[in-house]
Amino acid sequence: MPMLTIGSRGSKLALWQARWVARRLEQFGHTARIQIIKTTGDKITGVALSRVGGKGLFTKEIEEALLARSIDLAVHSMKDVPTELPAGLTLGAVSEREDPRDGVAGGRLAELAPGAKVGTSSLRRAAQLRLLRPDLTIENIRGNVDTRLRKLDEGRYDAVVLACAGLRRLGLEDRIAEPLPVDVMIPAVGQGALGIEIRDEDGPVAEACRRLNHPPTRVAVDAERAFLAALGGGCQVPVGAHARMSGGELLLEAIVISPSGGRPVRGRVSGPADDAEALGRGLGEELLERGAREIMEEVYGS
Repeated sequence: MPMLTIGSRGSKLALWQARWVARRLEQFGHTARIQIIKTTGDKITGVALSRVGGKGLFTKEIEEALLARSIDLAVHSMKDVPTELPAGLTLGAVSEREDPRDGVAGGRLAELAPGAKVGTSSLRRAAQLRLLRPDLTIENIRGNVDTRLRKLDEGRYDAVVLACAGLRRLGLEDRIAEPLPVDVMIPAVGQGALGIEIRDEDGPVAEACRRLNHPPTRVAVDAERAFLAALGGGCQVPVGAHARMSGGELLLEAIVISPSGGRPVRGRVSGPADDAEALGRGLGEELLERGAREIMEEVYGS
């Protein structure tokens, strides 16, 4: 097979992820190069992403390059991948998940002083922080991992919340003052896993990527994404979901919560891994009936 071209965003973390995939492909006997593609999400730096709206802020331009055949595969953080892929594209692999938890840099959550300023760009994190510590001041922060940590070190924030996976991949795990257990702050759908997106008719590339797939992670992420799809897949509502194998069964827990941190609707379900998508859809429908629909209607103004 000729050299494979990998499409990636240009951030340090995105390039780490793309290089990791390239190294794995080379271990399997393929050659690969990386092509950097700037996405809409990369171009919007001064506004909270939740205010921008739309889906695929960090994937759209890369997917267009994939459909145009200027790249052969794309590497994404799974939490950035919309639940509906463009026609002609599919997930060729989902990598083994890194630490899925959110982490606090700057201090332990319980030890932050009342009124402490905490930075996050995630509505999901902000809402759960307001639920856990309503006395904190939650402020939007944008920028890559290095930029956010620099702003923390400059004293502009007392703490910031980031994905543990990204910090670990960049060798910055020593900045994690406290990893938050998944039952305390439920992660984003797909958090910690990488998705390799390919054209669905491209057999040779699919075969090359097949060995990158980690079945237990793929099953878990499929359940999480089915849950999000059942809710409508919106990114403006604080939604968290995390699935894992436990005792031979798949356990999925999830939350839908208003941006203010009020009215959390939680649920969990377990069942056979073969029923991953059905479990996710079922839990999503259950939470909609238990109050999530009203939260979503409020946020979207329906």
